[in-house]
Amino acid sequence: MASLPFNPADAEWLAHRLVEGTDAVRFARVPRAAHDAMPFLTDDGFAAHFGNPPPQVDVPATQLLAQFERAPIGLLFHSAFCGSTLLTRALAEPGVAMGLSEPVILNDVVGMRTRGAAPAAVARAADLALRLLARPFAPGEGVVVKPSNLLNPFAELLLALAPEARALFLHAPLETFLVSVVRKGLPCRLWVRELLEGYLKAGLVAPLGMTPEDVFRQTDLQVAATGWLAQHRLFAALAGRIGQARLRTLTSEQLTGEPVRVITAAAAHYGLALEPAAIARIAAGPAFTRHSKSGAAFTPDQRRDEYATARAAHADEIDMVVTWAHQVAHQAGIAMDAPNPLL
Repeated sequence: MASLPFNPADAEWLAHRLVEGTDAVRFARVPRAAHDAMPFLTDDGFAAHFGNPPPQVDVPATQLLAQFERAPIGLLFHSAFCGSTLLTRALAEPGVAMGLSEPVILNDVVGMRTRGAAPAAVARAADLALRLLARPFAPGEGVVVKPSNLLNPFAELLLALAPEARALFLHAPLETFLVSVVRKGLPCRLWVRELLEGYLKAGLVAPLGMTPEDVFRQTDLQVAATGWLAQHRLFAALAGRIGQARLRTLTSEQLTGEPVRVITAAAAHYGLALEPAAIARIAAGPAFTRHSKSGAAFTPDQRRDEYATARAAHADEIDMVVTWAHQVAHQAGIAMDAPNPLL
């Protein structure tokens, strides 16, 4: 049980997990200030920040569905390795909005579907998660949620369940994405395979003209590129269906190279009243001068140097995979530039 009074309307009680066995939602007490110290809202993040698990309480899903209506929410979908944590933090301005970075309750929705739950049950769980995540931290504030990459196949469902929601798809250009994979080493090469496994099950790879056997024969960077292409095909199709008023796209280079323009445009897209002075302060502040995961000082020059070093060390492999990916994209009718650009 929680050691502090539980108030389901208080957004500092984060909707953390779906408890399927009892049809409940587990809330965890995560004060606003704690969000800045955690790149992701996971149990590992809680342990690193709090030392012990934060106060938690379970509440029946039926009670919550009856209590909370659907509310406006911003969704920040992303390709990984593109500054999505940075942008989430940049938009989290007290009095204006709060940013939620990869809440696990949305991952639990994916887990339900993977384990064979009925589509209606999955939609009910996703609907409840969105209602709870949309609770404002202060009156008049907005909420921007950055789901994990696992949720990309569910983007259309989330936007259908939240008809007032607006979304961005933030992505790194293909070559930059591949450089990030090689920079991060073997764990990241394994991660791109795990991600693509989920995309295979969700049916995102077959439209590229690939079978699971084809993917099995691909190198690590080909697998990474296949996942990148699957995401671009998905969001290009979705953007065409729902239009630019609800879904816009943005690149990591634009985010890091033109932060004032990007924050201004992103805030306007999400309907957030960020003043120019606040935007200038944010663009010059720690969100853009520190590593989004570690918190260590990290300048744009350092980022460029690290990328150049990794690019040079793996130039042959990257060049071959980029050429191959362009051929796949051409055959599958996928544009390498995403539609509905924010800038």
